[in-house]
Amino acid sequence: MADGGGGGAAPAAPTAPPPEGRGWRAGWARRLRAGRAGLAGAGASLWLLAGLALLYALRAPLRLGENLAAVTAFLNSLTPKFYVALTGTSSLISGLIFIFEWWYFRKYGTSFIEQVSINHLRPLIGGSENNVPEPGSPSGGREADTNRQNLSECKVWRNPLNLFRGAEYRRYTWVTGKEPLTYYDMNLSAQDHQTFFTCDTDSLRPSDTVMQKAWRERNPPARIKAAYQALELNNDCATAYVLLAEEEATTIVDAEKLFKQALRAGETIYRRSQQHQHQSPQHEAQLRRDTNVLVYIKRRLAMCARKLGRIRESVKIMRDLMKEFPPLSMLNIHENLLESLLELQAYADVQAVLAKYDDISLPKSAAICYTAALLKTRTVSDRFSPETASRRGLSTAEINAVEAIHRAVEFNPHVPKYLLEMKSLILPPEHILKRGDSEAVAYAFFHLQHWKRIEGALNLLQCTWEGTFRMIPYPLEKGHLFYPYPSCTETADRELLPTFHHVSVYPKKELPFFIHFTAGLCSSTAMLALLTHQFPEIMGIFAKANSIGLGSSQKKKKISAVCVGCLMDKEQSPFFLHRSVHRKHSLVICCTLIICL
Repeated sequence: MADGGGGGAAPAAPTAPPPEGRGWRAGWARRLRAGRAGLAGAGASLWLLAGLALLYALRAPLRLGENLAAVTAFLNSLTPKFYVALTGTSSLISGLIFIFEWWYFRKYGTSFIEQVSINHLRPLIGGSENNVPEPGSPSGGREADTNRQNLSECKVWRNPLNLFRGAEYRRYTWVTGKEPLTYYDMNLSAQDHQTFFTCDTDSLRPSDTVMQKAWRERNPPARIKAAYQALELNNDCATAYVLLAEEEATTIVDAEKLFKQALRAGETIYRRSQQHQHQSPQHEAQLRRDTNVLVYIKRRLAMCARKLGRIRESVKIMRDLMKEFPPLSMLNIHENLLESLLELQAYADVQAVLAKYDDISLPKSAAICYTAALLKTRTVSDRFSPETASRRGLSTAEINAVEAIHRAVEFNPHVPKYLLEMKSLILPPEHILKRGDSEAVAYAFFHLQHWKRIEGALNLLQCTWEGTFRMIPYPLEKGHLFYPYPSCTETADRELLPTFHHVSVYPKKELPFFIHFTAGLCSSTAMLALLTHQFPEIMGIFAKANSIGLGSSQKKKKISAVCVGCLMDKEQSPFFLHRSVHRKHSLVICCTLIICL
């Protein structure tokens, strides 16, 4: 993603008028839709009037007056216990609905009732037709651009710092009993492996045919067994060593040994493919596959060296990779290099890497934006004080540092909570969503130590990061330095991150209307049940006064007079049939009934 701060917008070119035939058809289409909408509204009104007329015409055969009187007599005969049971049951049902709505909102981020209404009820009443934009209209073009932008921004990327399954992810499962990887994440990794490590000519070599099936296996023991079968067929099968190093090795040392074996086999296969690359398109595809395998092996060896403390060796391997294979920049090897250089505290080299990759035409990442902010924070953080800054103002260097922090927070607003340890960290997933919570977890997992190492860096971050949100009050509609924040990150992050992790959502969603409605309904019915149980006489009179046929103004005036009398003279109040009731409670109940009446 490119920054959006540079350059002005080009003037809009004059729009050519549509062809005559197309404009004529579009005009008739709009008229037909408007006429159909008008007929639909008129039809609903006519059906309502017809129903009322039919009901009035059949009032005598249906004996509506007698039935209404019977219902009135039935309601008059009901005891207060019935109203207690009715209100109590209503409170219980509305409470269960409220609990379900709250659980569904916390799990999926939306209201269940609202979702059902939009997806199932709205099409039945024809509400979706009015929202379909014209194919050539400006609103339709804007919505298409927005959808295209969201699709590109919600692309899932391979985590350049992903851990080893056997040596790290599986050890976590052994210790905690929790699965750190989701099925969706592992399925994406399986697709990546099939893309990187297979080609069309695998069917010509038995070992590669076995490995092609191994990468599609879902069961880890079956994959490991297939890798051993491939090694029995060909002891120089590099991809078999890669699979064993990733999934069977239980320590980083064991994984490094297997990757070194894979490197020897991979280099031999790569040199052989280079000699035959121009013979046919199949040989070119095989060379691309062998190149991917070799780069992957060297990168994982660099990560093994980094984890085992041989950081300079790791930096050398990654620098050589970036020089030897510059077209493979989409693998984001520079992010591995940035992290290793920060561990060496080689900040000048870090700045040189940022100067190359923090460009307006290249996609951004949390590692690039927050590392740039860290370098600018490092120059002022050791002597920064909020009290001093508020008294004398910010210096030029401090302003640059604050602006860099605001830029980083705008790109990914989830990272500061992990750096400031306001949220607990988990193991990063194998895939991340840029600007999402999954990217924030992956960045903070490896870079938190670098922020802690620089004195005062976290203090400056804590004092300034929330100021970003004042510059972007509507982040989903308009950004400051970047595109508007994508609205699809929550859904993708919930699929990438394990269920025991509380996904960070930005911007924070307000509670849906139906949660407020069900909470209010549950509270009001529970209050009515309690009042009916405590004061059955007055609540029975109130219910009868509001029943069918007894809702006349005379009855309401009578009840109001009784309540007013209660306020004026407690001896005349029916509330004081219960000697234990305090006068303050009776005043509250009477005032409530007067307002309701």
